[in-house]
Amino acid sequence: MRINLPTWLTLFRVALLPVMVVVFYWNFRGHNITAAIVFILAAITDWLDGYLARRLNLTSAFGAFLDPVADKLMVAVTLFLLVEAHRGGWPGILMAITAAVIVGREISISALREWMAEIGMRATVKVAFIGKLKTVMQMIALVVLIVQHEKEAEALRLYHIGEGLLVIAGALTIWSGMHYLRAAWPTLRGDPPKQPGTSKRAEA
Repeated sequence: MRINLPTWLTLFRVALLPVMVVVFYWNFRGHNITAAIVFILAAITDWLDGYLARRLNLTSAFGAFLDPVADKLMVAVTLFLLVEAHRGGWPGILMAITAAVIVGREISISALREWMAEIGMRATVKVAFIGKLKTVMQMIALVVLIVQHEKEAEALRLYHIGEGLLVIAGALTIWSGMHYLRAAWPTLRGDPPKQPGTSKRAEA
């Protein structure tokens, strides 16, 4: 199997995850800002590999499989780091609940898409705008929350900003999840697929 450039970028994104974890816990001056930079670099490769795959027509089955896996790993690992770092009190509880909602949604929608693909209905649950908006808000919130650990950033009171953005991302996560579930609900309910050109009058 020949690995093309977009797939190499996806693999690079996966390789950045242990680097981010080590930097996050390594106690040196500016370690959290460095961890945030690593996260941003990973997020850039997320956009870049998709852009190059479309622009240069370098799509592949392995790349199509690996890209969403890398995205979900990046978000899940970062959320786990932040939850562990914010244990105790209502802020920690809120962080844990929001992280559980986001990770739970990702697992559920991934399972839904896999099942819909098996029955040839994958296009029914294709990515919607609300899903993309959720991803952008989520990435911004995670960057802010990683940076806020740094002592030099404490005066900026970034924690509450990042916390608020993550809660908004969590709400968008639920909204987008309901959007995909609603699109797939007729199939989940066992309704027969509509034939092309079938109108509501004909169905009645």
